Amino acid sequence: MTSQSYSEGILGDLRVLELADEKGQWCGKLMADMGADVIKIEPPGGAPERRIGPFYQDQPHPERSLYFWHYNSSKRGITLDIEKDTGRDVLRSLVATADIVLETFPPGYLSSLGLGYEQLRSINPSIIMCSLTPFGQNGPWAQYQTADILQMAAGGQMAMCGYDEEDVPDAPPIAPGGGNAWHIGSHFAFIAIGAALYQRHMTGQGQHLDVSIHECCSLNTQQSISAYRANGETLQRHTGGQASAGSRQTSQSMGKDGKFLNRQALGVRTPPDRLRALAEWMNTYGMADDLLEEKYLDPKVIADRSEHLNDVLQRCLAAVTAEEAYHGGQKARYPWGEVRTVEEILTDPHWDDRGLWQEVEHPELGQRLKYPVAYALFSATPISISRRAPLIGEHNEEILCGELGMSRAEMSVLAEFGVV
Repeated sequence: MTSQSYSEGILGDLRVLELADEKGQWCGKLMADMGADVIKIEPPGGAPERRIGPFYQDQPHPERSLYFWHYNSSKRGITLDIEKDTGRDVLRSLVATADIVLETFPPGYLSSLGLGYEQLRSINPSIIMCSLTPFGQNGPWAQYQTADILQMAAGGQMAMCGYDEEDVPDAPPIAPGGGNAWHIGSHFAFIAIGAALYQRHMTGQGQHLDVSIHECCSLNTQQSISAYRANGETLQRHTGGQASAGSRQTSQSMGKDGKFLNRQALGVRTPPDRLRALAEWMNTYGMADDLLEEKYLDPKVIADRSEHLNDVLQRCLAAVTAEEAYHGGQKARYPWGEVRTVEEILTDPHWDDRGLWQEVEHPELGQRLKYPVAYALFSATPISISRRAPLIGEHNEEILCGELGMSRAEMSVLAEFGVV
């Protein structure tokens, strides 16, 4: 357990060794942006994730991957071949200085190198080792191969995403955007690490965390598991809405500009005062029909005439733009939102007002580039990107020589033999 302060961030007294690929690099970034000293350990030549595009100015290069930049900012980086004896010795020296080891190797791999949890805790009893793997450390699926889309399918997300039968007959399930499984797994790993840190604060002892991405994904399928276990119900996909056991009113409408609005249907759960407010907005376009009549102050009438209410609403929404409907619904206290493109999202002034963006120095480019960062606002210990993603082996000398006491001659020998 370290006693050094690396930054003023809320995790500024922690050192993390990250031996993680795309499955766990987001977890490492969460800790790094909160101030932890996250040392990303890559194989000599750089991690495979550096070859994932898009690339800065469309120039493919391991030092220009925007994907790698995003997931690895705020970290320091070294290269190390842990399959070589001297590489393993260096890692063990680092473990003695660390609080957390985050790894995503196949189950049993690190143990086969003498770097499993039992071996590492003999060096540092307070070490917390988080193993984030596709299906966990044991069980019949433990050694299965994986991909993000496989996790989305096996975890249940794809079964929840798609279209109503009425909209697209016999439609297949649809995967969410790429990387969702890795984000879900990383978030749960981050939570587990936080809990283990609290336990260590109370006892002084570390522990091994076995986090299965498959199980994490299965826990993020809305209420599908609990509904099936409790009632034997299988939830059905719905266009633009949450899955449910039966049919439901559409929650998606197209405006006159061809853009879509996600909205609530009107019916048994619609309070009379909110229906009235919505009808008043619709009336500004002359399209409230009979919704301003006094009979709709009675919740029973609203429930009985839900089909009529939704027909009137749908006609109105088709006659205005999705943006107009979004703001009109919000004014009437309905959680409506326009389905936006990335360009529309990024130009919304809300993000600037919230301080989402941070300019990060890229000295090798002579430029400052804008990154998203402030997903939570801490009043005393704000989240911040401390540096851009490391270049390949950028901090080898700083960490190996400056912090572990290795001579430059020794480091040169390691480089000559492909250890760093």
